[in-house]
Amino acid sequence: MTARRYAALPDPFPMWRGGVLHGGRLAFETWGTLNAARDNAVLLFTGLSASAHAASSPADPSDGWWQGMVGPGLAIDSDLYFIICVNSLGSCFGSSGAASIDPATGKTYRLSFPDLSVEDIARAGYESARTLGIERLDTIMGPSLGGMVVLAFAALFPGAARRLLCISGTAAAAPFTIALRSIQREAILNDPNWAGGNYSAERPPSAGQALARKLGTVTYRSAAEWQQRFGRDPIRDDMRRDTPFAPEFAVQGYLESLAQRFVSAFDANCYLYLSRAMDRFELTRHGEPVELMRRARLEQALVIGVQSDLLFSISEQQAIAQMLEKAGVPTRFASLSCIEGHDAFLVDIAAFGGEIGGFLARR
Repeated sequence: MTARRYAALPDPFPMWRGGVLHGGRLAFETWGTLNAARDNAVLLFTGLSASAHAASSPADPSDGWWQGMVGPGLAIDSDLYFIICVNSLGSCFGSSGAASIDPATGKTYRLSFPDLSVEDIARAGYESARTLGIERLDTIMGPSLGGMVVLAFAALFPGAARRLLCISGTAAAAPFTIALRSIQREAILNDPNWAGGNYSAERPPSAGQALARKLGTVTYRSAAEWQQRFGRDPIRDDMRRDTPFAPEFAVQGYLESLAQRFVSAFDANCYLYLSRAMDRFELTRHGEPVELMRRARLEQALVIGVQSDLLFSISEQQAIAQMLEKAGVPTRFASLSCIEGHDAFLVDIAAFGGEIGGFLARR
């Protein structure tokens, strides 16, 4: 079963860094009902690797990536709101990207897909909402990459949303995250199976992609949580290997399991495009940030950060909140003490749900 739907993007769809996309589409899922005034819509952008399936629904009862947060009576309440979760432009779960078919050639885009930016992801989400007859959203929201996208959205489309909710995002990629993502991309690019982006489905750059995911996973959580969860426990017996320098510890087995799951689900070229787009994002390219947020005509904002987040520091979240406040936007800044680091929004549903639910309830 699938709840996935598709929005056709304007043709041609201009890309922010140049070039155009023809026959583009964005995959999305929805929960709840759009009211008669069409003013109760929440547009949810995702992190780098998520699909549009944020939560279960009658059309697809399988758990989503934000299960427990989206649905009837939950923090993002589908009894009150019409919730639209989009799969990012450039991703590989139904939206146009490097892994999709170029209608001009009938072949996979691969590296011929136009240069991707965070701004393109924001514009695709905006256009998708318009195909549903929504001129002004109640709220734009997103975590991680999605937190960057909502800032770009507000800058690009003044007045298109009443409220903004940014979770562990940033107004410009920090040197630490640029360095990290560059190494992750290098691991894929140096895998012989990458073959200049022309790998086959049977022989993808699995080793490089797995290494990239492992490196990312280490930084998605905190050292304290790794200690709490695994300590120095040994690897499971079924994962032991009689090879030189084989993994010995439970944490190594965990990283391997997650990496293999990611490799089997996510396209390597799409990962490269999205990762680079995050590095390049800088809100100041569109103007002075406070003035941009003033022109956005936002009525409220919530910025959530996690004190143990290595990737998107709590100081970056505080800077976003201060920028919004200086722009005259009533803003709540929530600094959470979750132990789970950057991924806390996926894990600590109670803490995040309390903040998000309280914010949305003030409609």
